Formats: sequence, structure tokens, C-alpha cells
Amino acid sequence: MEKDFTEWHKLKTIIEHDNQPPLFREGEIWWSSLGANIGVEEDGKNEFFERPVLVFHKFNKDMFWGLPMTSAKKAGTYDYLISLRGYERTILLSQMRVLSAKRLIRRFGKLRRKKFIHVVHAIVAFLGNKTDPLRGPRVPQAYPEAQVGEL
Repeated sequence: MEKDFTEWHKLKTIIEHDNQPPLFREGEIWWSSLGANIGVEEDGKNEFFERPVLVFHKFNKDMFWGLPMTSAKKAGTYDYLISLRGYERTILLSQMRVLSAKRLIRRFGKLRRKKFIHVVHAIVAFLGNKTDPLRGPRVPQAYPEAQVGEL
């Protein structure tokens, strides 16, 4: 399917000039204008290029880490299946990214605290940081002499 970058560019110009991002909180799910993106990056749909996004971490009133969601049922290392309003939804862990609050269109709902904590645990497991938050990055076998933090 051909992506419509021209229409997305027109819409993101309008979004950029909107100076009133809405108030939002961690754990909320918002319909968000994600746009027409490159390659396998998750796209939005419909006229506003929208997709539900879980606000995973709020940095400030203007910026957050968002986790796009899909109605496609997926379960695995890169996905987390939840039940929401009687429907199964998949949170796309591998698609987490920093988003501007200007992308938020309308509030869809909020995860209960227990569900949100499960998502937090899924992200931590996904990132491979299960036991030691200060553990350095894994060094590929091809570079065993490299040190953590070495450039």
C-alpha cells in the first residue's frame, strides 16, 4: 500500500502550530496522530493518521514516551496483549518512542494501576533489565575487548 506522505505533511504542519497540548497522565491511552512513517515504524490510520497510544512515561507537559497499540492480536517478546473495554489490544513494546503532547487528539481511557504495572514489567523485561538496573550494555561477541562506555 502506498503511503500518503503529502497529506501527513499537511496535517503535521497544522499540529505543529497548535500551541495547546492537552493535559495527560501516565497510564492514559490517547488517540494520537502518529503519521505516515518510514518502513516498519507504526503508522496512524484514517484522516488524522491516528492510533491509540499508551502514555508510558511523562517527561513534562509537552513530551512523553508512548507505546502505540493495535487491535491485531499479537503476543511475544515485542508485544504485550491486554484486555481493554472488552476487546483484546496489543501494546507494541518495540515501537516505544518519544512523542510530543501536540500529537494527542482525544483521550480513549486509562489503564488500571495493576494493568499499568504489568506493562511496566513487560517493558523492563523487554529491555533485558530484569535484575540489575545499572547493568551495562551487552557487548557483541565480535568485540569482546570493548569496555562499557568506551567510544
